[in-house]
This record gives sequence, C-alpha cells and structure tokens, in this order.
Amino acid sequence: MKNKLFNALLTVGALFASMGLAYADDDLSPIPKVSDEWRFAVAPYAWAPGATATISNDGKLIKSASMSIGNVLSNLKSVGMIAGEGHYGKWGFLADFATATVQQKGSFTYTPPNSNSRYSAGDKGTMQATLATGAATYTVLNNKDVYLDALVGARWMSITTTLELVENGGANEKIGYSVPLHTVDAVAGFKGRYRIMDSSWYIPFYADIGTGGGSHNMTWQGALGIGMAISKSMDFSVSYRALGFDLNGGSGSSTLAKGTFKGPQLTGSMNF
Repeated sequence: MKNKLFNALLTVGALFASMGLAYADDDLSPIPKVSDEWRFAVAPYAWAPGATATISNDGKLIKSASMSIGNVLSNLKSVGMIAGEGHYGKWGFLADFATATVQQKGSFTYTPPNSNSRYSAGDKGTMQATLATGAATYTVLNNKDVYLDALVGARWMSITTTLELVENGGANEKIGYSVPLHTVDAVAGFKGRYRIMDSSWYIPFYADIGTGGGSHNMTWQGALGIGMAISKSMDFSVSYRALGFDLNGGSGSSTLAKGTFKGPQLTGSMNF
C-alpha cells in the first residue's frame, strides 16, 4: 500500500510536468473568476497522514502512541474522502468529509500467577476517525494572481479507539475496552490559491481553527501545496495537510485525547 501511494505521487508529478510543457504557451489560469453565476467544484482526495495521540483519564496517562504513514496505510481497513464547494458572486459554501478505520492485530504469551503453564493471547486495536466540516465563504480578494476566501462554519470530529483482548488458553475469555471522543466546533479561517508566474501552476493554501468551548475542546487544520490546472474543468494538487485536536469524552467523562494527523494529500478537482 505504501509503495502504491509513492508510485501514485510520482505518476501525478510526471503528469504535472508533461502538462506544464503542453500548456506553457496557453493562458490557462488556475484562479477562479467571481461572477453572478453559479460555479461548483467536487474534489475527491486521498490523504495519508501519520498519527500521534495521547489519551488520559482523570489526569492519568492511559496511552501515548504514534503511527507512521506506512503503518497507517498497511493497517487501513476502510476510507472515504471528498470535498466540494459552490459559489454565486462573492458568497459561497464548502463541505469536507473524511472517514477512515485503522486496525492492528498482535499476540503475546503470558504465565498466570501460581501457574507453571504459559498461555497465548491475541489483541486487536481499532481506531475509527470521522471528520466533517461545513462553512459559508466570502471572497475577500480576487485578481489574476490571487484568490482568497474567508470562511465561517462548524466542524464535527469523532475518534473512537477500541481494544479487544482474547485469551486463547483456559476459558478463552474476551475483554473489550472502547474510548469514544467527539466534538462540534465553530470554526473560522481562510482558503485560496496563488498563481505562479502567470502560469497554470498554483499554490493552494488552507487554514482554520475551531472550538466548542471549554479547556479541552479545540481543533485546527492547515494545508499547503502545489497544483496545476490541466483544463478549465479540472485541476490537480499535491499538498501537506495537518490537523490537530484536543478532545474530551463528553458530559460526565474525564477522558481526554490530544494529538495530530499530518501527511501528504493528493486532490483532483472537477469544476463546472
């Protein structure tokens, strides 16, 4: 899976280079034009982040863990990611949805107290993360080189970590432990793109921050990359995206989680 991602990124890079030569003499601008007509964009994407997280309960550390991009990809069970936006004049809206499930299995042996026998046990850890953002946008800057939108909206984020332990000896006992964490945050930020030297190449950028109130209820994210318009109706970009979170387990819960997801993202946008 990891090699497939790298091969895909290399293929896209080669495509960008060949397209750049093909369109070097054309006035194909990657900057959207504001007009009193509806315009839309639908953008499926593939984000491959590494993850770091620390979970605590009542001030006591439960687990601090880190997963590389390779570990996440090799243990990925399901994934779905898509973004979209619409504009009429300077006003518009955007939506972004991503969900992924990562699962890792292992095993170990142990000797119970007062016993000379060794038993084997299996463990399975699952993390399911879902992110949904919706916002209203307003174009604050639009010229031949820069397109910039301010945004205000809300984000829902949910992370559920589950650990299952199965004793393969004796009574074959199964033990499960689940930690659900979620937040709904008001968010504010900006997004846009900068055209590179009057070409079809551009630099996409995004940043926002949100909070749902309280000392442990905050999320933020940012992205920066490089892209290219290959036609008036399609463009591609490769960027580096990071998302940070500081979540609580909800009302009456003393469980807290703090961490980041960060890694490369490949996006294809269809504009109409």
